[in-house]
Amino acid sequence: MTAHTVEYVRYRVPEQRSAEFLAAYGRAAAHLSASPHCVDYELTHCAEDREHYILRITWTSVKDHLEGFRTSEQFPGFFAEIRPYVENIEEMRHYESTAVRGAGSAVPTLYDWAGGAEAFSRLTEVFYGRVLKDDLLAPVFAGLAPEHAEHVALWLGEVFGGPPAYSRSQGGHGHMVAKHAGKHITEPQRRRWVNLVQDAADEAGLPTDAEFRSAFLAYVEWGTRLAVHFSSPGAKPPAEQAVPTWTWGAAPPYQG
Repeated sequence: MTAHTVEYVRYRVPEQRSAEFLAAYGRAAAHLSASPHCVDYELTHCAEDREHYILRITWTSVKDHLEGFRTSEQFPGFFAEIRPYVENIEEMRHYESTAVRGAGSAVPTLYDWAGGAEAFSRLTEVFYGRVLKDDLLAPVFAGLAPEHAEHVALWLGEVFGGPPAYSRSQGGHGHMVAKHAGKHITEPQRRRWVNLVQDAADEAGLPTDAEFRSAFLAYVEWGTRLAVHFSSPGAKPPAEQAVPTWTWGAAPPYQG
């Protein structure tokens, strides 16, 4: 994953100019959005001292900001809007991320949001009931062990932030990957798997809000594409690794 750079610009703007300052940045934001060097941005307003603002811009790199954005066609329009407030800047620096990061308990895990272990048990029960009746997928799962669905429920629960039940009872990522070796899963079969698990999620009553489903589908796409890769002839098994953890809007690195 590429290491991005975060620029912080600290402003002190008199309250009487606050409205025009916000309006100027509202217009300038269009130029940031259009830049291929800008990942995201946010302008925040101090709650204790209303004259203070902090602009945070995530750039693809310091070089891309200084030599890319500032020489691009987007920069003149951006700078024209914020030029009147350059004199109000108290700090403007680039910062690099560290390994100290995480989510607080106020944000539920995808596991909790889904409904916990019972939700994933319902999901896999419905899903494999569909799979075994599907002409395209049934051959892949011929001779399915009775406990397979429950093992997959444990896997999904752990992936989405639940207890490490799969790791304790079955193993890590390598153990799951090994179950796909030699299956020769095709792209049409992978797509059918993705479609059926989404239908099963509806039937099992998993959350339907856009945030949950986008994260859920992102994992399904990631996981099934790895399954295709490791099921192909000559695929080299990965080194033993922990079960990947999937969080809101964040994917684990490729596990190869």
